[in-house]
Amino acid sequence: MENIHTFTNQIINNVEKVIIGKRTALEMLMVALLCEGHVLLEDVPGSGKTMLARAVSVSLGINFKRIQCTPDLMPNDVTGVSIFNQKNGDFEFRPGPIFVNILLADEINRATPRTQSALLEAMQEQQVTVDGTTRELPRPFLVLATQNPIEYEGTFPLPEAQLDRFLMRISLGYPSPADERQILLNLQHEHPITKLEKVVEGGGLAALQRQVWEVHVDETLQKYIVDLAAATRSHPDLALGISPRGSLALFKTSQALAALRGRDHVLPDDVKLLAPVTLTHRLIVKPEAELRGRSAASILADVIESTPLGLVP
Repeated sequence: MENIHTFTNQIINNVEKVIIGKRTALEMLMVALLCEGHVLLEDVPGSGKTMLARAVSVSLGINFKRIQCTPDLMPNDVTGVSIFNQKNGDFEFRPGPIFVNILLADEINRATPRTQSALLEAMQEQQVTVDGTTRELPRPFLVLATQNPIEYEGTFPLPEAQLDRFLMRISLGYPSPADERQILLNLQHEHPITKLEKVVEGGGLAALQRQVWEVHVDETLQKYIVDLAAATRSHPDLALGISPRGSLALFKTSQALAALRGRDHVLPDDVKLLAPVTLTHRLIVKPEAELRGRSAASILADVIESTPLGLVP
């Protein structure tokens, strides 16, 4: 797995010229790329979400586009539209911004449910259907969607089915005082994104994605992942536990993280590190539990703490 370790570290080291002090978040993004998954970035405005997406695309040498989600954004504004060409008397398809390698859907919860649903097929099937014609999306294809966790006025919360399409939910958070001082120094003259260059061939990502599946996951860890999911489904404070898609997400991301760190096998710490970012957004807390101050994150932490890592009989 040394080639995956080298590949991802080249990207991370390059992106760190722009995004300071967020190596763990960058590793999570690399895990999503290796798993062909999508990421929900839940953070306050100005924390570097757009720069993160741009820096990763530049480092890979692949295409990047950004759409600003608003209530008047229509599905065709995302997927594309067929326009009648008077010269040849036929309809021509004009592809939308979703035909790209990395798509940043900024403030996705400000788009209407109809537009949000236009992303579902693309995220799950890596294709879009417009006017009855199905078109494949370019590979690699990664959706980075952002939403502000503070301001909910005028928003349309993502339904459970769409939240479940995101492989993980992460947050960059505020930088430390030392990191923020470094950011100010870096931005004195020009933005470092303008000098960023490609460091790897994005076309080689597909082979690495297939190689991730070769990472060994011991039966004990397989059982542990299933036990975690089962514990959420029977938890008295949860109205909805982890689906099989959630179990698979934790399984795949654990393989990718192990490969990213140069190992050919998954460790228990890999599973425990990834469980919060891959599972929390898939849980629904009962209203009465919320009134007692319980959150999906705190409940999952209790489940991880109380679920033993036992041997397979």
